[in-house]
Amino acid sequence: MLHELDRELERKGQRFIRYADDFSIYAETKTAAQQIGNDIYLFLKNKLKLPINREKSGLRTPTNFMLLGFSFVPTYGKGDRGKYQLVVSRKGWQSFKAKLKILTRKTNPMSFDERIKRLNEVIRGWVNHYRMANIYQKLRKVEGWLRNRLRYCIWHHWKRPERKRKNLIRLGIKPGQAYAWSRTRT
Repeated sequence: MLHELDRELERKGQRFIRYADDFSIYAETKTAAQQIGNDIYLFLKNKLKLPINREKSGLRTPTNFMLLGFSFVPTYGKGDRGKYQLVVSRKGWQSFKAKLKILTRKTNPMSFDERIKRLNEVIRGWVNHYRMANIYQKLRKVEGWLRNRLRYCIWHHWKRPERKRKNLIRLGIKPGQAYAWSRTRT
């Protein structure tokens, strides 16, 4: 249905992104954006007979816009004025961490191997979806947080202090230190 809109925008030489019924058109100035917005509104209303949701539609700067879980932040470098980089939106990070949190609950009844398998599936899918965005630094923070949660799952799985002590010794901890750590709550 919106293929006609794509052709119209290409004919006018506009820069745009469209995925299903979500689309974003980019302009240099605010007045140009207003003119494009009015033209597109009339095109959708009169030619394609489509209703437009006024709450979702409008003129925005790239920093206030989100499309398919992506958003934009300005780059700060010499000669980079007016340039933006693609990042994952705050909502995208929150949903990702929520999924990881569910899988790493200490009370989830699953083996450690199964837990790792499910985590890998979620992480692989999420990273593949957001691979074009700048996510490296935040992923390192999430990795540290995730490792801590996995250690706690192991600690909870060992249950009794004596089992904790034996497993710590098996991992190479000195017996005195293993005894002290197995009797602590932290």
